Amino acid sequence: MDRSSLERRLRKLQSILDVAKALTAERSLTRLLGLVNDAAAQVAEADRSSIFVVDRERSELWTPVAHGTGEIRIPLGAGIAGAVAQSGEPATIPDAYADPRFNPQIDAATGYRTRSILCVPMRNTRGEVVGVIQALNRRDGDFTAEDLELLGALAGPAASGIENAVHAEEVERLFEGFVKAAVVAIEARDPTTAGHSDRVAALTVGLARAVESAPPATWRGVRFDAASLQQMRYAALLHDFGKVGVREPVLVKAAKLYPHQLEHLATRFDLARASLENERLRAVLEGRGEAEVAERLVELDDLWKVIVAANRPTVLAHEPDAQLGRVAHQTFVDPRGKEQPLVTPEELRLLSIPMGSLSPAERREIESHVTHTYRFLSQIPWTRELRRVPEIAYGHHEKLNGRGYPRAVHAHDIAVETRMMTITDIYDALTAADRPYKKAVPPEKALDILHEEAKQGLLDGSLLGVFVGAGVWKSAGRS
Repeated sequence: MDRSSLERRLRKLQSILDVAKALTAERSLTRLLGLVNDAAAQVAEADRSSIFVVDRERSELWTPVAHGTGEIRIPLGAGIAGAVAQSGEPATIPDAYADPRFNPQIDAATGYRTRSILCVPMRNTRGEVVGVIQALNRRDGDFTAEDLELLGALAGPAASGIENAVHAEEVERLFEGFVKAAVVAIEARDPTTAGHSDRVAALTVGLARAVESAPPATWRGVRFDAASLQQMRYAALLHDFGKVGVREPVLVKAAKLYPHQLEHLATRFDLARASLENERLRAVLEGRGEAEVAERLVELDDLWKVIVAANRPTVLAHEPDAQLGRVAHQTFVDPRGKEQPLVTPEELRLLSIPMGSLSPAERREIESHVTHTYRFLSQIPWTRELRRVPEIAYGHHEKLNGRGYPRAVHAHDIAVETRMMTITDIYDALTAADRPYKKAVPPEKALDILHEEAKQGLLDGSLLGVFVGAGVWKSAGRS
């Protein structure tokens, strides 16, 4: 072998080594195939090359990267590549059109003219064929035994890289499937919140990208790679999973009184109304005036309207209706002739809830979902790149001034990912479609509420500025 040929062979071997090193770090199957494809053309001195991967489930060969064309799928066993994948034996074809296995349709579709082909199988560590490398049209003469040897040498690390990449994709699909199943479990408990987790995840990732593009002074230099964004997305998708541990009546409580409580209260009002009607009829029969009884009936109806209004939850805190005080002293005579309170102290306490529909005890139970979420997520053996998922999700109800829950931590203990999720979680909860326990708040009003919380030191004002300024909030899809 002359010096020139030796140097060329050394360059090819070095190229194979370089690709082998790169393949050990590459987990994207598409990028990996691109590396192998370029190296194959260089090693075989070919005009073009293609990398086909075996899809056992569909009995096909496929490639997302092929020089001169886009994705290709062919049946396993069809064409030169299919035959090599099926037999596991390499093929050197000096005249493609003279070989009956060659399929000229791809040439016809692309306008390319295939002359010669060199195709080698790629085997994994178990000896299984996982794909083939196919080189087309050697630039100088026919493919040689050396080309076959070197392309075969490239096929070994390529097969290992493909196996690792496919495994990584399978693991990622497994995680995705698990996360989606968990979200389905959350939404099955409370269908009215369907889509919330997906929207919060999309908004949080969108805010992270906006912060990178135009970082506020506080967060200058913050960067999120693909793994960080995935970690953030999983944390956002699973941030409410702990709600599976909250009693369903509390989780979906639509008003301050439970339906059965309101029904009992309505029955008492009906009894009180019937008693007054009887009293009015007796007055008529006895020739007495009925105006005083009629006035009491109107007052009873007005009190019921007060009850109905007070039973509705509110988004913002307010003072309890002063008219509820009148209700507290009202009584009626039950069918046994015994005087009873029209509204019980417990019902009055619930009707006086200043914000939302939950009593303090019920609110604590709802708030416990964060701890349930953390405990659940902490049981999962996350990869190194995803290990902070439980921590990020744990803090989504914490406030920068230490007035959040469940740990009441302060700003220095709240990660930037969590701060962003807190903003997007509140925004989506406020603007989400009407739910039994609240009306949707217009986006502009929701932003006003967020700004007010930032002024109070509850939320990160700089991140909120990006959320609003970059228009991230506008990207919230509605289901």
